[in-house]
Amino acid sequence: MRTLTITANADWKAVLRAAGARAQCAIDSGEYQGEALNFSSPAAFFSRLTENRWNMLHALLGAGAVGVRELARRLGRDVKRVHEDAAALVELGLVEKDAHGTLHCPYEHIHVDMTLAPLQKVA
Repeated sequence: MRTLTITANADWKAVLRAAGARAQCAIDSGEYQGEALNFSSPAAFFSRLTENRWNMLHALLGAGAVGVRELARRLGRDVKRVHEDAAALVELGLVEKDAHGTLHCPYEHIHVDMTLAPLQKVA
């Protein structure tokens, strides 16, 4: 069972340290620690994971391998637009595409973890 946690953190060094700590824990324990995808901000997240792409990802979760035409039919969307959105999700690593062009989501669970905090006041 693969699990992905999506975060929004502009401090890429902290994100890298946390990934290293998870990797070390996996090495030490021999247990799967999950995977992570970080965006620099919630705005970056929402610009890449649009509503249509999120719906596509949700449709692919647990669905097995699905062709682009079939996915477009399930979503009630144009094949060309589904193909474009699928390419964006493949680029992010959220969806995988096999040699036959079928798509599948390799994760059983996807968790989104974001915090909205007050803006820092500049003196």
